[in-house]
Amino acid sequence: MDAALLVIDLQQEFARRTVAGLARSNPEAEGVVADLLALFRARGWPVVHVMHDDPRAGSAFRRDKPGFAVMECAAPVAGEQVFVKTTSGAFASTDLAEWARGAGVARFVVVGASVNHCVSSTVRAGFDAGFRMAVVRDGVFGFAVTCPDGREIDPDTVRDVVLGTLAPVLADVIDAAQVAGWMGRA
Repeated sequence: MDAALLVIDLQQEFARRTVAGLARSNPEAEGVVADLLALFRARGWPVVHVMHDDPRAGSAFRRDKPGFAVMECAAPVAGEQVFVKTTSGAFASTDLAEWARGAGVARFVVVGASVNHCVSSTVRAGFDAGFRMAVVRDGVFGFAVTCPDGREIDPDTVRDVVLGTLAPVLADVIDAAQVAGWMGRA
């Protein structure tokens, strides 16, 4: 199989923000991710996990903080690749590209968080590195954004704008129901 599921930053800090009531897009994304993980595992398709270890001292995403831990819905199982990044994008501070090329992976199906940060950075860098990228619209999420002028942009608009800037050139944007068909394409 030349494609892999790429699960980005589904870590406890995002669960904490959700429980704290921060407005976010795709409240059902964790269920979508769990279903896609089950699909990939059942079919023997590769799964890759990326976790963020933020080097900034105060970050909740540091390896030594509870927010670093993986969400239950996205926990890796034996045999799945796990990369820990220290940058926004998964390709800049890991050997993900080298691993993928060595494993014969030319395409990634992307899920995770946050859509306007690490997901977007990873998709852009993956495209630049020569990989075909697909973002699962209902399998990614993000939070509201406060602009420098104080305006707040709601999380659904943030998601839609980010996905609109990725498609159709940098990535295919698909729904979870379309993943199996996308996987069958060369």
